[in-house]
Amino acid sequence: MMADADVHALARALIARPSVTPDDAGCQALITQRLQPLGFACEPLSSGAVSNLWARRGSTAPLVVFAGHTDVVPTGPESAWPSPPFTPTEAEGHLVGRGAADMKTSLAAFVVAAEEFVAAHPDHAGSIALLLTSDEEGPATEGTVHVCRVLQARGETLDYCIVGEPTSADTLGDTIKNGRRGSMSARLTVRGIQGHVAYPQLARNPIHQLAPALAELAATRWDEGNAYFPPTTFQASNLHAGTGAGNVIPGKAVLDCNFRFSTASTPEDLQARVAAILQRHGLEYDIRWTISGLPFLTPQGPLCAALQSAIAEETGVQAALSTTGGTSDGRFIARICPQVVEFGPLNRSIHQVGERIPLDTLVPLKNIYRKVLEKLLGAERA
Repeated sequence: MMADADVHALARALIARPSVTPDDAGCQALITQRLQPLGFACEPLSSGAVSNLWARRGSTAPLVVFAGHTDVVPTGPESAWPSPPFTPTEAEGHLVGRGAADMKTSLAAFVVAAEEFVAAHPDHAGSIALLLTSDEEGPATEGTVHVCRVLQARGETLDYCIVGEPTSADTLGDTIKNGRRGSMSARLTVRGIQGHVAYPQLARNPIHQLAPALAELAATRWDEGNAYFPPTTFQASNLHAGTGAGNVIPGKAVLDCNFRFSTASTPEDLQARVAAILQRHGLEYDIRWTISGLPFLTPQGPLCAALQSAIAEETGVQAALSTTGGTSDGRFIARICPQVVEFGPLNRSIHQVGERIPLDTLVPLKNIYRKVLEKLLGAERA
């Protein structure tokens, strides 16, 4: 019962710290104070303005990692909140505050789950670690990706990782993200010849040239997906052209577009197919590609099975595996860890004014994380 109360208290203490990205606002220091007495070696791995923490207990395999972020998005107008966003408040059975769902509740559950597990199994097999950053809600260039580079350079091997992102949709435990699509954006500039609309023979309209190519891009079936992923999608997000005058044919048209792609396609293949379409339509163009994340997938295996079993034992819910949604820091961890999933609290209020989490889900979430440790680290062998 004391630990049950403790997860509530720690969640409140973390929410009370105004850690708007990339400011950690002391969250990682508070977590370090909790982990060091358990025997965790807590190593700050800051990069620039970003605070990162790698905390590990044990030196043998398997290594189970809890990963997450201490930073939160800006609050928006504080006057629109039912209570001050960094004053954790109980209302109608919920804990209200910025970061309550995304993802300070998960962080509190990580820490208290580790405390309970270590107290019961001080000589457990394997190792436990926490990987935390204050850069997930920002550019994500100096956070988890930086820590992963450091770990890889010194040969640390991760076996299992749970990212505490809020994945539950309708009830705690209904959804586990066992992969995410990749995200690749492009800025396409089509070159024309500017001129007067009354003399089109003296100009070349890049909008007219782009239109049939864009129609083909939008209609193309890029792949069929697979058992875990839907087919790759292409979306145009912005189209810019013209001088603002109604009698001038523009000299160029600029298209912003994005691919959300599965493991059924590679960035190189998608880029080559786009180039073939543009060339087939005879465009004079430049294109600049940006890959913000590669897809990752953890098929059904030990980690998914352990998490699904823990959820069923604690809540009675049969968790479904899903790869929907945007990107997360799991895309970086998957480069150095063969099994990565995301699991956490309800996501219906994330990034919203009045962000909140049901109070009665904090203890079950903590218990699920502890049960996963018991299953993966073979507590019966400790």
